[in-house]
Amino acid sequence: MTESEFNERADAVLREIEEALDAVDLGIDCSRSGNVLTLELDNDTKVIVNTQAAMCQIWVAARSGGYHFGYDGGQWRDTREGTELFGALSKIISVQGGHPVVLRQR
Repeated sequence: MTESEFNERADAVLREIEEALDAVDLGIDCSRSGNVLTLELDNDTKVIVNTQAAMCQIWVAARSGGYHFGYDGGQWRDTREGTELFGALSKIISVQGGHPVVLRQR
């Protein structure tokens, strides 16, 4: 994947994450600065989602650790366990926030 293709896909998935969080309406504050998306949960903890163009990956930082997602031609998947990005974010936010969250990609 070229850097241009990565940037387009990464930008699109960050927008989709924002839209998915708006759709669940759980009071998660979402702010974006360039390639960094900060999710502030109602318990004042944060989950950071950012793009890493040099690696062609999406990185997620949470209390539970750091996660790297690569594009497999159809979805963003965790490079260690193969979990799809939206499923992984749902679990991360649910555990860290203390209540169930299911994010759906459009």
